[in-house]
Amino acid sequence: MVGLMGSGKTYWKNRLSKKYKIRGFDLDNIIETFEEKSITELFDEFTEVGFRKKEAAALRMFQQNSSYILSTGGGTPCFHDNMDWMNQQGITIWLDVHTQILTQRLVAEKINRPLINNLSDDEIGSFIIRQFWERLKYYQKATYHLQDDQINDAAFQKIIESNE
Repeated sequence: MVGLMGSGKTYWKNRLSKKYKIRGFDLDNIIETFEEKSITELFDEFTEVGFRKKEAAALRMFQQNSSYILSTGGGTPCFHDNMDWMNQQGITIWLDVHTQILTQRLVAEKINRPLINNLSDDEIGSFIIRQFWERLKYYQKATYHLQDDQINDAAFQKIIESNE
């Protein structure tokens, strides 16, 4: 699953993994476990460039896996040809949530988000809009595109059934 931060990738990974009894992974959690540091600490230590290299390496660990659901970081598809690689490995789903909704969600969560934790609440909205436009060309490569009200159990069930 791909999409901007706060779009619900981890939520849906957890929900679908449990419902369909498919292994579910969160790429950020895998990186944190392997590096024994939080994503924020990794950004601070390695900057975004260094973090994105670690992220790409962690993503490539999934090459040998069969059936799983992976929630990625919002920027994962945008670096090191990750989106093309993910599409070669299986299906990708873009969770496209309106920027106003994302802003509301992220204002409450910003302390855990290294790209926005130093922004004022007012700056977060502008940041999210910029991120959307910068990342759009990568997200548009996803196999499936679900927008706001389409992100529901029925949509995921249809995707899963059409790929069995």
